[in-house]
Amino acid sequence: MKFTLRRKSEADLKYSALLLLSGLLLISCSADITYYEIPIEFKNPQKKKDFLNTHLKFISGKKIFLDPGHGGADRSNAGPQKFTVEADANLNVALNLRDFLQEAGVEVVMSREIDKTVDLTERSYMADRSGAEIFISIHHNAPGKGSDEGINYTSTYYHAKETDYEYEPSERDFAKYVQRDLAYAMRNSGGLGSFDGTYSDYWIYPGAGFSVLRVTKIPSILVECGFFTNLHEERRLALDEFNKIQAWGIFRGIARYYAAGIPQIEYAMSDSIFYQDNLELKFSIRDSTGINVESIQVYFDSLKTKNFTYDDRSGEIALSMQDVHTGEHVIRILAANKNGNHAFPFHHKIIVDSIADE
Repeated sequence: MKFTLRRKSEADLKYSALLLLSGLLLISCSADITYYEIPIEFKNPQKKKDFLNTHLKFISGKKIFLDPGHGGADRSNAGPQKFTVEADANLNVALNLRDFLQEAGVEVVMSREIDKTVDLTERSYMADRSGAEIFISIHHNAPGKGSDEGINYTSTYYHAKETDYEYEPSERDFAKYVQRDLAYAMRNSGGLGSFDGTYSDYWIYPGAGFSVLRVTKIPSILVECGFFTNLHEERRLALDEFNKIQAWGIFRGIARYYAAGIPQIEYAMSDSIFYQDNLELKFSIRDSTGINVESIQVYFDSLKTKNFTYDDRSGEIALSMQDVHTGEHVIRILAANKNGNHAFPFHHKIIVDSIADE
C-alpha cells in the first residue's frame, strides 16, 4: 500500500485554527452558562391568573411580615466571584415576594425595603407590633467551617424541636409548604440533613436557635434559599429574573399553605378570673376541612393533661381541672385539621383568685 503525504494548504490551516478557536470558545462559554427553569406561570400568563384565582380567597386580606436578612453595616457575606452580596439577594427576593403578595391582596410589612441596618432583635419586635399573622426571614447560606465549599441546597427553618414545650407545629407546617415550592422553583434539593428540607434551628444553634425565630412571637420561619458560596448558585443569585423565580416559589408555598386551612381555636367563655379551685373551662375549634381528633393536645401550665373531652359535632373542648392553686395559669391547645395543618399558637391566661369581690 502506498501513502502520499500532502502539505496542508493555507486554507486547511485556517480551517483547523477556526475549529480549535470555536472549541475553546465553546468550553469557555459552557463554564459560564447559568441554568434555571422559567416557571410555567411566567411563560403562560393564564396559568398565573388561574393560580391566583384559585388561591385569592384563602390569602386576600392577610397580613404578612417579610424580613430580608442582613443589610446596611452587615454586608460582609459575598460570593467567591463577588457577583452576589447576600444582603442584596435577600432584599431582591423579598421585594419580589412583596409584589406577588400585594397582587394577591395581602398586606405586607417589611423590616427593610432598602439597604440599611436593622437590629436583629428589633426585627422580631417590629413583626410582633405589626399585627401580621406570620413572619418570614429571607436569607442565603454559606457552609460551616470544614464543610464542602461547593455545597448547595435549599432549606427552611422552624424554631425548636418536637420535644420542647416552645415548639409550635404550625411553624413546621408552614415551613414544609414554603420549602417544597421554593426548592422546586430553584430546582435544588433540600440537603442531606433532612428528609423534606425543613430543619429545626437547633440544627445550627443547639438549644437556642435563630434569634429572629426564638424572639418573634407570631409564627415564624427562616428560609436559606441557596448557597451564595457555590460558584454556580452565586451566578444565578446575581440575576433579577432568578430572584423573581425564588420569590414566586415562596409565594406559591404561602398560598398553598393557607389553602390547606388553619384551624381556629377560641376561648368559649366570658370570664377569665375564677374564685374556686375546681375549674370547668370551654374552648372551640373550627376548621372547614374538619379536625383530626388524634392531634388535639391540651397543656395546663406547660404540663400535658388528659382532663378534657372533645365534641366533634360542636367543636367544643371541655377542660376540667381540680384543686388549682391561686394565681395566673396558662392553657395551651394544639390541634390540626384533616389536611395536617395545625392552628396558630394558642395560649390563654386565666387567674384563680381566693377572694371574690364583695
